[in-house]
Amino acid sequence: MSAKEIPVRVSQIRYEAATIVSVEVTPTDGTTLPAFDAGAHIDLILKDDLRRSYSLYKPYTDGKSYSVAVHKDPDSRGGSKYIHDTLRVGQKIKISTPKNNFPLKEDAEKSIFIAGGIGITPMVCMLTRLAELGKPWELHYGARSRANAAFLDAIAAIADSGTVITHFDDEKGGALMDLAAIFASAPNAHFYCCGPEPMLAAYEKAGRAVDRSQVHVEYFSATEEAALEGGYEVVLEQSGMVLEIPAGKSILDVLIENGVSVPFACNDGVCGTCETRVLEGRPDHRDSILTDEERAACDTMMVCCSGSKTPRLVLDL
Repeated sequence: MSAKEIPVRVSQIRYEAATIVSVEVTPTDGTTLPAFDAGAHIDLILKDDLRRSYSLYKPYTDGKSYSVAVHKDPDSRGGSKYIHDTLRVGQKIKISTPKNNFPLKEDAEKSIFIAGGIGITPMVCMLTRLAELGKPWELHYGARSRANAAFLDAIAAIADSGTVITHFDDEKGGALMDLAAIFASAPNAHFYCCGPEPMLAAYEKAGRAVDRSQVHVEYFSATEEAALEGGYEVVLEQSGMVLEIPAGKSILDVLIENGVSVPFACNDGVCGTCETRVLEGRPDHRDSILTDEERAACDTMMVCCSGSKTPRLVLDL
């Protein structure tokens, strides 16, 4: 896990749909930005107390810029509202290095993507990559209307290399996504989904029809309640500090209160920014990133939302 922060300047902000803007950033010192694979995201560090994760939608080329897309959420806790209403071209911010919790399996027999609204963002990069490789793919893309659907032109530009099926709520004759039928149509494919919570829940249910290793999902928000029961201690191995975690607070809350610097962004266990190595103890995992095998290994945890099942937890901090 890298805590490196890169100073950048906002070089372009552009509307991609009615409630979606893309934001392009370039390094302020002319250095080359780190490479990344399709499906990756970065954190935009907008202010000292405002850090949010967004998927990269343009493939990595020469390392001169990164581009993300942001939907203005009516229930925004500050991130998307700040980007839409306050962030401007020329403004200097910082970003994290790329992290990928939603990797593309490039050698799959076939790849099928299911996107809802802003969930299309990481998939644009994935589709572009598969088009370059000449690999078969299929996209099911749903939105309230065409005006709310981003990147239709970019998708159209590579549509000849795959299959695109759109679902718009306000268009007559449009059929709802039949997720069970989509899985049944290609049982050996790898499936990817990103979108609103009801879509993700239905996708997870339908995905039981194929092997779990073929089902990939990226969440925008928490799928479990954060572990706030407290009543255990956290030992920071590097400093020797011992912290009591009370009821009602997360490990991250207590770390921040005690001046311990830990990178974080979502507070929901969906971005992976706060991933921390566990040296002793058994975490109470509440994130949406780690696999069942990774959870069982107890080697790492997301301190923003996960707690402890043992009275003592030793972290590599």
